[in-house]
Amino acid sequence: MSKRWKWMAAGACGVAALAGAACTPLLTFDALVPKDNDGVRIARDIPYDRGPRQKLDIYAPRYRRADARLPVVLFFYGGSWASGTRAGYAFVGRALAAQGFLVVIPDYRIGPDNLYPDFVEDGASAVRWVMAHGQDYGGAPDSIILCGHSAGAYIAAMLAVDDRWLGADRRAIKGLAGIAGPYDFAPFDVAASKAAFGAWPDPTETQPVRWAGKGDPPTLLLVGDADETVRPRNSEALAAKLGAAGVPVRIKHYPGIGHIGMVTAIARPFRYRASVVADIAHFVKDVTPAR
Repeated sequence: MSKRWKWMAAGACGVAALAGAACTPLLTFDALVPKDNDGVRIARDIPYDRGPRQKLDIYAPRYRRADARLPVVLFFYGGSWASGTRAGYAFVGRALAAQGFLVVIPDYRIGPDNLYPDFVEDGASAVRWVMAHGQDYGGAPDSIILCGHSAGAYIAAMLAVDDRWLGADRRAIKGLAGIAGPYDFAPFDVAASKAAFGAWPDPTETQPVRWAGKGDPPTLLLVGDADETVRPRNSEALAAKLGAAGVPVRIKHYPGIGHIGMVTAIARPFRYRASVVADIAHFVKDVTPAR
């Protein structure tokens, strides 16, 4: 390992630790960490609606056919529904694009000014934008995989299992890949969930596990066994509900990995810790048709 690589990896480790403690956007981590050369950003600041946080960036494989129609991974980042920016997740976009996918990373409205269901509604708007415009960037608008980490996994799950948001457009969703997601966390007993969901009159309506059932898309749930922020039981509860309804579902546990470690493992220097990228790539290829 070169001195430069060692310095960058050490710096990234420090930033990851700070991010884990403060739940802040991973801007510095993204700036430091080496990224996948085979994935490139092909568009940025694309509006999917009219608000200042309703914009998205797009990543694609560096080498792709001009007539390619790639599966679209729509990735929602975490941040307790109160922080985060797509600018801190270029390492995710480039990593997944390097696996052969079109990757869309949107911003969405966050607290304290925007509470449930604003961020879920933004997720639905981003899905419909992909359906309408994804092919302009080389994507297959009828082959969308919803993916996310933490609060972003919650958004992805609600769109995947609850017809209230997408209705008939849910047909374009071919799979759900949730990373360390909260899916069964009512009643609300931590500040983040109280702030984002506490004003909603029926807490059970906000929970993905309530809506999961027959006809939902195939699901991959990735869990860090050392996650003390979003307990693994969230993924276990959703997996049990989907499995009982006959939905193809797989849950994978990573020993010794914590909450932030699940997303930083997507970055090149930390993939030895958890096979998150490989597992998502295998899942996407398995649930989307060959083109």
